[in-house]
Amino acid sequence: MSNKKTPLSTWTRRDVLKASAASTAIAGAPMFFSRHAYGADFLNAPTGDTVTLGFNVPQSGPYADEGADELRAFELAVEHLNGEGDGGMMNTLQPSALKGNGILGKKVAYVTGDTQTKSDAARASAKRMIEKDGVVMVSGGSSSGVAIAVQGLCQEAGVIFMAGLTHSNDTTGKDRKANGFRHFFNGYMSGAALGPVLEKAYGTDRRAYHLTADYTWGWTQEASVQASTEAIGWSTEQKVLTPVGAGDFSQYITPILNSEADTLILNHYGKDMINSLTQAVQFGLRDKQVNGKDFQIIVPLYSRLMAQGAGDNVKGIYGSTNWHWSLEDEGSKAFVKSFGAKFGNPPSQAAHTCYVQTLLYADAAERAGTFEPCQLGKALEGHKFDGMGNGPTEYRAEDHQCFKDVLVVKGKDNPSSQFDLLEIVEITPRAQVEYAHDHEMFAGGDLGSCNNGA
Repeated sequence: MSNKKTPLSTWTRRDVLKASAASTAIAGAPMFFSRHAYGADFLNAPTGDTVTLGFNVPQSGPYADEGADELRAFELAVEHLNGEGDGGMMNTLQPSALKGNGILGKKVAYVTGDTQTKSDAARASAKRMIEKDGVVMVSGGSSSGVAIAVQGLCQEAGVIFMAGLTHSNDTTGKDRKANGFRHFFNGYMSGAALGPVLEKAYGTDRRAYHLTADYTWGWTQEASVQASTEAIGWSTEQKVLTPVGAGDFSQYITPILNSEADTLILNHYGKDMINSLTQAVQFGLRDKQVNGKDFQIIVPLYSRLMAQGAGDNVKGIYGSTNWHWSLEDEGSKAFVKSFGAKFGNPPSQAAHTCYVQTLLYADAAERAGTFEPCQLGKALEGHKFDGMGNGPTEYRAEDHQCFKDVLVVKGKDNPSSQFDLLEIVEITPRAQVEYAHDHEMFAGGDLGSCNNGA
């Protein structure tokens, strides 16, 4: 097969179908203040004709594929904000204050960092962006552990954090911060969307075995999916934690063969999911029958990049996703066209959320008339918008979590191209995945006060 990339802009729909520490870290940061119409000082206020954003993504480690696609999306978003290219979702966002001449008349520049899928490395690169590069906003990530660490640092520093791919309930739950905002969905939403679909597909009598990434995301997704499956009558046979980046999961899969479980729930992401799913299939789990039922595997958090890595092993496997390039709304089509024309392949859900977060930050700055974090944050809190995929969306004021429709997908049995691997089986309406901001899975969190860094 040729590796030559074909611009998606030339593809038809048919062709397309054929990735204490925080406060110490910020000590000594240079304070670049400015006074504006609101009379407040704030960190790193841009004084020239450019404004700098910081994009902090995993360029190495088990989530590096997602990070690479996030960087592509950030590059495209900056291009569009500066009036280059076809504008993408700037043409579909409703309402919109974006003008295509940068942000507040300043050309957008950016710097990047490698989180290495490690919290300490992510804090170090975010610290450098804030201290050395004078960024007014940090975005990115693919690990919730990283996102929570960087969100805490941004809160201490006094800059806005627009979370990239982070799915842990804790990001906008117990670890929520006033300076942090999340567009991506979370583990609770995945469970709420998957439950009814799994009941219809597999019935109410199943015994589930969880393999779970041993950090905040894995813990909260496991709890969310366990709650939703037990609510439809399933029992939980066993829950086993696995280290991030393990590579070889055979020691965790062997005990499943000797258990009474008839369903494996893989709370893994990125290369970990690719490796664990591939090894589970190689060990014969999908050929097994238990309790008179065909053994099933579920991947609660899916992505196209993971599906590509796992190949035929994803066929027939259910999961959820924040967004998918096959959506037919005008915003999604505009983004897929722009991304494909520039990079030769459709964007991932990680790319989508990072692109959207960048535009939403810029739009909030335009509406607030300032880069001051606290005024800009007020413009995001409770903001309702559409035209960015997933239907009407709201940035809830109480926890800075976006609420929108959630997709349930399944690995296609007969894909027509290397990108056409997942099919949308259910668009779960926002109302079905909503919850109270003080729900028990999100309890203990306090936004606190916004910090301008002054």
